[in-house]
Amino acid sequence: MTENIMLTIAVIGILGSMAQWLAWWLKLPSILLLLLLGIVLGKPVTGLIDPDLLFGDLLFPMVSLAVSVILFEGALTLNFSQIRGLESVVRRMVTVGMLVTWLTIALATHWLLGLSWLMSLLFGSLVVVTGPTVIVPMLRILKLNKKVANVLRWEGIVIDPLGALLAVLVFNFIISSQGAVGLFAVALDFGWILLIGCVLGAIAGAFMGLVLRRHWLPEYLHNVFTLTLVFAVFAVSDLLAHESGLLTVTVMGMWLANSKNTPVEDILNFKESLTVLLISGLFIILAARLDLDQFLQIGWLSIVLFLVIQFVARPLKVMVSTWGSGLTTKEKIVLSWVAPRGIVAAAVSALFALKLEQQGYTEGELLVSLTFMVIIGTVVFQSATAGFLANKLGVANPESKGILMVGSNPVAIAIAEALNKHGFECMLSDSHWRYIKEARMKDIKTYYGNVVSEHADHHLDLIGVGKLIAVSMNKDLNLLAAARYKNEFGVANIFTLSSDEKNKDEAKHGVSKEGKARHLFDKDVSYAKLASLLAQGAQIKATLLTSEFGYEAYLAKHGNQVIPMFGISPDGKQLRVFTRKASIEKLSEDWKVVGLIKHRAEKPMA
Repeated sequence: MTENIMLTIAVIGILGSMAQWLAWWLKLPSILLLLLLGIVLGKPVTGLIDPDLLFGDLLFPMVSLAVSVILFEGALTLNFSQIRGLESVVRRMVTVGMLVTWLTIALATHWLLGLSWLMSLLFGSLVVVTGPTVIVPMLRILKLNKKVANVLRWEGIVIDPLGALLAVLVFNFIISSQGAVGLFAVALDFGWILLIGCVLGAIAGAFMGLVLRRHWLPEYLHNVFTLTLVFAVFAVSDLLAHESGLLTVTVMGMWLANSKNTPVEDILNFKESLTVLLISGLFIILAARLDLDQFLQIGWLSIVLFLVIQFVARPLKVMVSTWGSGLTTKEKIVLSWVAPRGIVAAAVSALFALKLEQQGYTEGELLVSLTFMVIIGTVVFQSATAGFLANKLGVANPESKGILMVGSNPVAIAIAEALNKHGFECMLSDSHWRYIKEARMKDIKTYYGNVVSEHADHHLDLIGVGKLIAVSMNKDLNLLAAARYKNEFGVANIFTLSSDEKNKDEAKHGVSKEGKARHLFDKDVSYAKLASLLAQGAQIKATLLTSEFGYEAYLAKHGNQVIPMFGISPDGKQLRVFTRKASIEKLSEDWKVVGLIKHRAEKPMA
């Protein structure tokens, strides 16, 4: 029996990892494949996995702890300074717009399905969230214009923890009202839960921030200590005030995220990796518990509810949130169309359903089925139709003219300045603040961080970006970035500089570059050579080719004093990056050649 349990858990882990990889390769939200995998393996189809039989009494505490980590993760990304810097339309979407969505869905659920007002309000709070894990992959496929894409992206990031907090508050109100003799008693119990959650969460967040700032722990213990503290705070909070743990860990994460001078980057990376593991297993297990009979009992009314969520609740939210904004009608239509539900909705609904069943709320059994119906429906429907709608309305970007550059050194800055002048927006990435600061002083877009990190996967804005140019001084980082974004941009649009080192053991000690990228510029052009030429006064200049002054004449004029780098089409929409094989290709007239022209020292007078 024990061997069967271990084998089943191992299979769930392997299949979950494969689903995550396949979703990344297909550029689909991983939640979709995980849910479908759980449905096929679980009770709805084959019945190969029965979570209740597999885990028994451990299922409830396992799900509780997993959800506490997921909510802590969402709250840890909620920095209030980012909210203050957002456009007013985003702020309204995550505040007033969220309340409009909540109440609209709650009313529809009560009238259509006959659920009680409390259960309807709880279900409405569960499905107000979208989340970056479903929004970001969809945006990369849709390639919407920057205004719409940024609104959707930031809405997903900010509304995740706020929506979870709303669901926790509604759930705690339901629990506190059970068995109460009057409204005053309900309010007293609810207030006690709020007090414990807010106070204990703030204390835990402040304590963890103090530990990190004072360096009371070695760095290798930061992640483990934070995780165990989340578990401990969750358990103690539930002991002091029943069902207050989720609120406590959410407040703890929010407090820690907004603590000044607190190094949380390593914790962010660790919890993102841990969350991927938890999500992979959790969604397969939760989807395996779905009861199709409940869908059959609801019947066609569940489809009507989905249509209300898609075509009534979301448009109302967008209409209220974008009132008086500079968004066009077509952009508002696309905003109203795209709002896939994700991780927090599924995980929290499953947890609440288990707890409600234990408290004797029979209607709680419908929460999971309804929530998963909304998740699958929104992801599938919007993924299949949003691209066509955006292209039809002209909201999608026709070309990806942006360029992601690995490195923010003098060479990268010089190239970015030259390309920015011609409408090809470059975004420089680096983990060294000094280099990032220099780029920002020149008004160049930047990403402060490692482009191959988990943080970049969730937060790096690649809307409108179509090429990667790796010019970092770290050649291994260049190749790792090329491998990471190979499927994102395609090998034809990924370029790296030749290595400065000519080591006979490079094949043994270096990162393999086979099939990952194209060599940038000519074969003998390295970072050291470009940096040296720029330091000597070389400049990157654009030259217009004509019928009288063609590409051959351009090369003849400058000879070995120029390194051809780019070609820009007459309409300014196409950028040709010269490579080892393409550096001698002829360009037709009206094209512009961008090249590094070496400084000619003046000859001394005789």
